[in-house]
Amino acid sequence: MEAVPEVVVGTTIACSFILFGNAITQSFMGVPVLLVDFPPPSSPDHADRARLLGRQWPTFWKVGNVFFRPISTLGIFGYGYTAWAASSQGTSGRLGDWRVYAISAMCHLITVVHSAMNMQPINEKLDALKEPKGRDSKLAENYARKWIKFNTVRLITPVIAGTLALTQVLRR
Repeated sequence: MEAVPEVVVGTTIACSFILFGNAITQSFMGVPVLLVDFPPPSSPDHADRARLLGRQWPTFWKVGNVFFRPISTLGIFGYGYTAWAASSQGTSGRLGDWRVYAISAMCHLITVVHSAMNMQPINEKLDALKEPKGRDSKLAENYARKWIKFNTVRLITPVIAGTLALTQVLRR
């Protein structure tokens, strides 16, 4: 049972970097590909491309709901447990300073809250493009670019969490 905190923190660090890699893939590869040669709102092809974006969007949205949310939640609990275990050992324990793990847990909490409050509404707007109504269609590319910009938080917070925890683990 003595190795349980190390296993938990190792697994949680791996999950942080998996989330980081996934965010890179979505923000710098997946979503930008959907926007290649996206016609301007004045183009007769714009409505069709906006509709196509709306039909393609559920794949990205599903990744967020099925992949990001559970792993980010695991990060909260994994780092939270490790912070508790480290605090039980004291400052000279194997795990080191509990506060570092608490900050890592907070990073994942920020990711979950940001996803719910800021990303979810954008996802809904992009998904609604399947059957666009007026102005929404004209904003299709803007929605996707805003999603990329906002997804930066989901790129930064896991890498901070994982790096902080990893440096704490490696210091021993």
